[in-house]
Amino acid sequence: MSEGMVLEKINSDGLAHISYLIGHQGQAAVIDPRRDCLIYLEMAYKKGMRIEYIFETHRNEDYVIGSRDLSRMTGARIYHGRHLDFCYGQPAVEGDIFELGNLRLKVLETPGHTFESISLAVMDKRFGDDVVAVFTGDALFVGDVGRTDFFPDRAQEVAGMLYDSLFDKLLPLGDQVILLPAHGAGSVCGENMADREFSTIGIERRTNPMLIDTNRDKFIAAKLKEKHDQPPYFKRMEIWNQKGVAPSFLKLSSPKALSADLFETEVEQGARILDVRSPEAIGGALIPQSIGIPLGMVPAFAGWFLEHDKNIVLVVNGYEQAKTAFQYLIRIGYDQIVGYLDEGLHGWEISGRNYQTIPAILTSKVIEWIDTKKDFTLLDVRKAKEFKSGHMPDAIHIYLGELPDNFDQIPSGKPVVTFCGSGQRAVIAATLLTRAGIMDVHCCLGSMAACSALECPVIEEKD
Repeated sequence: MSEGMVLEKINSDGLAHISYLIGHQGQAAVIDPRRDCLIYLEMAYKKGMRIEYIFETHRNEDYVIGSRDLSRMTGARIYHGRHLDFCYGQPAVEGDIFELGNLRLKVLETPGHTFESISLAVMDKRFGDDVVAVFTGDALFVGDVGRTDFFPDRAQEVAGMLYDSLFDKLLPLGDQVILLPAHGAGSVCGENMADREFSTIGIERRTNPMLIDTNRDKFIAAKLKEKHDQPPYFKRMEIWNQKGVAPSFLKLSSPKALSADLFETEVEQGARILDVRSPEAIGGALIPQSIGIPLGMVPAFAGWFLEHDKNIVLVVNGYEQAKTAFQYLIRIGYDQIVGYLDEGLHGWEISGRNYQTIPAILTSKVIEWIDTKKDFTLLDVRKAKEFKSGHMPDAIHIYLGELPDNFDQIPSGKPVVTFCGSGQRAVIAATLLTRAGIMDVHCCLGSMAACSALECPVIEEKD
């Protein structure tokens, strides 16, 4: 049995989700476990610890929580905020204390992101009642605070709740307190998080833009102006995580290799093709009707374009890529992953089957087309905030996640160039367009990032 105190941070790539294992003297707790939860059991075993408690800081919207499977394996009790009717676990109330050896976890009700949100203040009994760290869930991040847009009919109320949680509950814990949030940079739960994942309450008080001005009305006004993405899969996550009805992760089968014949049969029966190779590979040879999403982009964008009730077949470069794609997909509730194309695109090509290409275009060529007034459509699929900060002349803007609902905004009869920050989202957009029958499509690899090396005629929009 481990006698030392343990605090382990578990990052889930793509979702920028951070969960934790904390414990002392053989007793441990897990905060916000992900669906593929064996990692916590393995960590606890290596540390000689038994997982006693599982805490959910709120009902998560962006991934499937792993609490129920972890509880089944360990016997640990599940706790979450009392202001939502969960169909499993037990409510935790302001001031509740949970002890792990000399560690003491104290529940703070910190609503705002959601009504039932809680934080957990950590104390070391041997050194008094001073708080040394706090798990803040989605209330407070490094460089940002939680989004409050899930309740549009009560928008002002929940923004005020978050202000009160921050200024009346979290900041008073003390500048020395280590901040342990549930997300890092890249999460859809905030737009301005710092790249680092370490901070303190004191540092946030002095540097976090949302905390520097302590005026409550200004805080609420700022939150009401924010625009956040809400991919369609969020609704499924909310139901699964509230009712605890997600199928057990332990019962899901890993994807299997499929011959070209079996792959094609699955597609004929309605399976969706998801190509997770690099942008260059996707553009070079693509099976018709594929949705191309480079592997690292799968957690952020699969939830916009894939149906949960359809089988999925993968195009990958080898089993390791298939394994990672499977992991990413099941974390956001896509369980019907049949398999992956054996030998990748090569296996498809040598079978004599049809494939298509999406021509790549240099950023310098796009500049030339703009300068020579070539008749084409430059489609920028970045977020609105990115677009306003700098875009090419005459570009039309449609956010990538909303593109399938806005094909009619794209002029017909002339070439379309997809454009983004670096080319990854541009290739996703290009596959969506070709899938919709828009064939004269070019993907700008490099996109805006290449402008740092070129003299792009960038336009900035002022608020």
